[in-house]
Amino acid sequence: MPVYYNFMRGSQILFIDPKLGYPKPQKCSMKPQSALVKITTILSLTACFSTKKLSIKSASQGIKGYVIENQGNRMPMKGIEQKISKGYVCTVLIFEPTSLNETTPNNISNLYEIIRTKQVGLVVTDSSGHFKVDLPVGKYSLFIRLGNKYYSNLFNQFNQIGLFEVLPNKYTEANLIMNRGATY
Repeated sequence: MPVYYNFMRGSQILFIDPKLGYPKPQKCSMKPQSALVKITTILSLTACFSTKKLSIKSASQGIKGYVIENQGNRMPMKGIEQKISKGYVCTVLIFEPTSLNETTPNNISNLYEIIRTKQVGLVVTDSSGHFKVDLPVGKYSLFIRLGNKYYSNLFNQFNQIGLFEVLPNKYTEANLIMNRGATY
């Protein structure tokens, strides 16, 4: 139970009341100096624990990358330069590995109504389409949220959708392309 000494109220100590969820003032026979020693000890111990958390945090892994949007005619043609794709601001949803038979496809290609695997996270891209998310080691399927539907145009030979593997202490590159508005 954290103990806080309130210097403004003389010799009152504030205890966190677990039932009420907020500090409850109580009279205390403890001298202000001994209360200060307890507070200093608690703060010192807290600082040690937060240092350990920071060292664990530095050895993280996950997925990082960007989402770009292709629009218009993307067919290569002699004498015409390709338009440069721009970053796409969106939400990238992270699911357990998902195969085609674990989804309900939409009538539109690469769009899904329902995904029946567990969603384990999400990340919002920045204004240039970049994202980075910490994840445990494992395999994940990535989808782009489009309204209340899911988009992915990546498949492997086992019909798993948008599959990426996170390895220990590394960030896996995942560069996604939103090409619903493009023609090839």
